[in-house]
Amino acid sequence: MTTKQLVLIIYGSYLLFLSLITFIVYHNDKKKAQKGKWRTKEKVLLLLSFFGGAYGGYPAMLIFRHKTKAEHWYFTFVNILGLLIHAALILLIIFVFKF
Repeated sequence: MTTKQLVLIIYGSYLLFLSLITFIVYHNDKKKAQKGKWRTKEKVLLLLSFFGGAYGGYPAMLIFRHKTKAEHWYFTFVNILGLLIHAALILLIIFVFKF
């Protein structure tokens, strides 16, 4: 196994784990909102999505219809930005970085 493959496996595992966690957090926040309970801070949801969890956060937004109204436009923005940043990092690892 090359160093590049190892880096991709570690980074991919990180993205998968954080995306799963983010998906669960968005789902739990939606359930809490429906029940009128104490909610997850928006900052936490946004940071999870930005730092690698957007692959779980964006689908969670669409599936659970959570934070999709016009007044929450920044959730869509941050999730799409997170998707693009981490996709670009994967491409950089594959095609640019020399290990």
